[in-house]
Amino acid sequence: MSKIKIILFIVSLIPATWLVYALLTNQLGANPIEAITRETGLWALRFLWLTLLITPLRWLTGWNQLATLRRMLGLYVFFYALLHMLLYLWLDQFFDLNDIIKDIIKRPFITIGFFTFTALLPLVITSNNAMVKRLGGKRWKKLHQLTYFIAIASSVHFYMLVKQDKTEPLFYMALLVILFALRLYKKHQKPTTMASSLS
Repeated sequence: MSKIKIILFIVSLIPATWLVYALLTNQLGANPIEAITRETGLWALRFLWLTLLITPLRWLTGWNQLATLRRMLGLYVFFYALLHMLLYLWLDQFFDLNDIIKDIIKRPFITIGFFTFTALLPLVITSNNAMVKRLGGKRWKKLHQLTYFIAIASSVHFYMLVKQDKTEPLFYMALLVILFALRLYKKHQKPTTMASSLS
C-alpha cells in the first residue's frame, strides 16, 4: 500500500502541474483565468467522486486496505478546491472584500460554492489520526458525513455555473446518484442478511 500511496500522490499532482504548464504556454484558450479557475474546481469535484468511490470498491473487491487511500484523496479534494477558491479571490476579485461579499450575495452559485468550501475546512482539520482519537470514532464519522452535503452542494454549484450545455454537470450528478444508491442498497441489505443467517 505504501507504493500505491506514493504513486497516487504523484498522479494526483499531474492535473495541477499540467494547468501551470498550460497557463505558461498559453494553451488555456482566450480566457485563461476562467479556464484555470474552472479546471481546478472540476478536479476538486473529480477527486471528491473518487473519494466516494472508495467505499463501494472496498465492498466489491473485499480489499479493505483501499480505505487507507480515502484520506489522501480527500486532502486532494481540498487542495484543488483551495486553488479554485484562491484563483477566484485573487484573479477574479483581486482580494477586494467588499466585492467578494457582494458577489457571494448576488450570485447564488457563488454562495453555494463559498459554503461548500467552508464545509471542507472541519474535514481537513480533523483528517489526522490525533483528531480521530480526540473526537472518538463515532463523532468523527458523524462529522465526516458532511462529505455527502459537500458532494450535493458541489453538484448544484457546477450545474448553476454552466450556462448553456448542462451535459457535463448532469453527468456528474448521475454518478453521484449511483454512488449514493450503492450506499443505500448496502445499508438496507444488512438487516436482510442478518435475518437470513438467523433463520
